[in-house]
Amino acid sequence: MSATPAPAPREIRVEIGELVLDGFRADPERVSAAFEDELTRLVRERGVPADGPWTADVLSGLPPLPAGLSARRLGQELARAVHEGLCGRGEAA
Repeated sequence: MSATPAPAPREIRVEIGELVLDGFRADPERVSAAFEDELTRLVRERGVPADGPWTADVLSGLPPLPAGLSARRLGQELARAVHEGLCGRGEAA
């Protein structure tokens, strides 16, 4: 009896053409790094539906975020919103 090999992990790419953060003073590079780290963690831990591909030109419906958020926290909140959109629970327009 041989075990069935586990399927190879699928590659998921998220391309952000432009991220506009009006009213925030956070370092864009640190926001981007935190965003990437958090989105990677969420996809690994929670996955995304297999019936993609998904496209969204604009994510909307984000909760109001205080302008004083740290770059790390801002990146994490944005990643959570994107993950929710990928899972069909967010709003995409």
